Amino acid sequence: MKSGNKTSLADFILLGLLSRTKVQKFSLAIILLAFIIALSGNALLILLIKVDSSLHTPMYFFLSQLAFMDICQTLIVVPKMAADFLTPGNPISPAGCGVQIFLSLAMGVSECLLLAVMAYDRYVAICNPLQYPILLSRRVCLGVTSGVWIGASANALILTASTMHLPYCGTKEINHFFCEIPALLKLSCSDTSQYETLLFMCAIVLLLVPSSVILASYARILAAVLRMKSTKGQQKALATCSSHLTVVGMFYGAAIFMYMRPSSYHSPEQDKIVSLFYTIVPPVLNPLTYSLRNRDVLRALRKLFGNCRVFQQN
Repeated sequence: MKSGNKTSLADFILLGLLSRTKVQKFSLAIILLAFIIALSGNALLILLIKVDSSLHTPMYFFLSQLAFMDICQTLIVVPKMAADFLTPGNPISPAGCGVQIFLSLAMGVSECLLLAVMAYDRYVAICNPLQYPILLSRRVCLGVTSGVWIGASANALILTASTMHLPYCGTKEINHFFCEIPALLKLSCSDTSQYETLLFMCAIVLLLVPSSVILASYARILAAVLRMKSTKGQQKALATCSSHLTVVGMFYGAAIFMYMRPSSYHSPEQDKIVSLFYTIVPPVLNPLTYSLRNRDVLRALRKLFGNCRVFQQN
């Protein structure tokens, strides 16, 4: 292998996001900037929800879970991705590749399911506010969140075990910036048609069903908003819904495009760009889209900074 004694013949080689080009340093700088923004934005959101009692509601509980998922996804993908820019022929062991597939799938599927739960939360809050404390009690929120984590982890475990069980022959160069199932399927020297069918069925359940729940929830929300008498209230609600749906559409659209196409229609360069839209971009945009534009979060942020200044003065 290219990296000499440090690379075992059993190791995979990650070829990275871009070939060795003049924009390599610029691309690395952009990736590291996104990494810092994603970690700091989501960590700040979790801190605010933890310390401010006014944010101890189901909506912000789900937001804290989303922020934690985004932090994990960023830590799973970006460090190895940055190494791709710095190391010619970036090796990863089969065990490391399997762990990366499992964790990235678990976080991605958890986010898919949680976004549907969050859309339902907003539907109940706007369309059935009197039943909100009952339908989304603390016990219900904990149960739903546990179900999201358990379901996503079980799905990720099954797909990871199936992927790593496939025989890989010849070159083990993965034309991607992290271990992802469609990229590994191209390296297998066996018939993967049955596995691709399993992958397609999982995508239907875990992508199309939650996205349908989101669209139905926001359709009901939109109908309720249009019945409002306040024009200002309508504009505010529509702006919030449109920003949420933009991020959700980008996340689900990219994931559906990646996992619901036959392997023969995949091209490495296209897949790498599409992967950015559900691994790197959402952790950067979610804190801004879902919370930092929110009046309650901004008030909690000002309160936190005010307490910090008082502490420093004392």
